[in-house]
Amino acid sequence: MNRRSFLKSTVAVGALAIVPSGAFAADITILGSVPSLSFPFFVHMLNQIKVEAEAQKVGLIESDGQNSAPKQTGDIEAALVQGVKAIVISPLDVNALAPAVEQAVQAGVPVVTIDRRVDGVEGILAHVGADNTKGGEAQANAIIAAFPDGAKIFHLQGQPGAGPAIDRNKGVHDILDPLKDKYQIVFEQTANFARAEALSVTEAGLTANGKPDVIVCANDDMALGAAEAVASAGMKDVKIYGFDALPEALVAVRDGVLAGTVEQFPGEQARTAVRIAVAKARDGKDPEQALVLLTPIVLTKENLDKAERIGETG
Repeated sequence: MNRRSFLKSTVAVGALAIVPSGAFAADITILGSVPSLSFPFFVHMLNQIKVEAEAQKVGLIESDGQNSAPKQTGDIEAALVQGVKAIVISPLDVNALAPAVEQAVQAGVPVVTIDRRVDGVEGILAHVGADNTKGGEAQANAIIAAFPDGAKIFHLQGQPGAGPAIDRNKGVHDILDPLKDKYQIVFEQTANFARAEALSVTEAGLTANGKPDVIVCANDDMALGAAEAVASAGMKDVKIYGFDALPEALVAVRDGVLAGTVEQFPGEQARTAVRIAVAKARDGKDPEQALVLLTPIVLTKENLDKAERIGETG
C-alpha cells in the first residue's frame, strides 16, 4: 500500500480514525487509549505512544476516553471492528473497563495496559507502569525527612477506582500509619485528580483544621490546586508534594511553590508498552516479563535534572 492509498484508508468508524505514523505503509494498526486528554499527564502519555508507533512503523488509532468508562469502552469496541492488531491502554476505571478488555483478549488481540492495571481479566499480555505503592511510600518518606520531629498532614487522594490512586494511598499509609503519633493525617479526602476540586477541598480542610505542615497529593494537578488554596489563605511554609512530574509542577518545585513531585517516567512506560504490543502483534513474540514496574523517585530542587520532562519547562 502506498502512502496515498493508506491516507485514503484513514476513515473513522464512530469517533476513531487511523493515524498514519510517518511516511510509510503500515503493516499493522494498534489502538492507543488513555482515560482523558483533559489531564496533561495523559496528553504526554498519548504523545509518547505516537512517538513509539512512528518508530515501530505502525498505524495508530488514538482514543481519548474523555473521563468516561462507556466512551473508552466504545472506543475499544470500535477499534476491534476496524481490525486493530494490538491495544495499548491506560484504563479509566480498572473494573468498568474489564469487560471490554476481556472482549479484546477473547478476540485474540494482544492487550498491554499502562499505568493502570485491569485485574481479573486473564490473558492480558503485559502491564507496564510505575510501582505506585512505592511512589506513595516515597512521598511519605520525603515528609519524614523534611519533618523529623513530626507533622500535621492533609492528604488529597486520587479518583476512587483508579489503580494508581489506590496504590499511592496505600503507600502513604503503609509508611505513616505506624508513626501516627508523630505524623497525623488530620484531613483526608479525594479530589478526583482535579485541580479545581483540590482547590475547594483544600479550602474546606483549612477552614475545618487550620494550617497543616504538609499537604500530600496523589497527582500534580491536585497539588497545584492545593497550593492555590494555601496562597489564597495567606499561609506560608506549607510543604506540598505532588505526583507525576508535570512540566508545570517541575517549575513549581523549582520556584518553591511545591516541595516536591514524584517522577514515574510515563513516557518510558508508554514507549515500552508499544514495543511489547507490536512485537507480539507483528512477530508473535511474548515479552520477557509480563509485569514491568518502574520505580518512582521524589524530585526536589536538588535533583530536578532527573525529570523526564525537564526540557519542557523552558
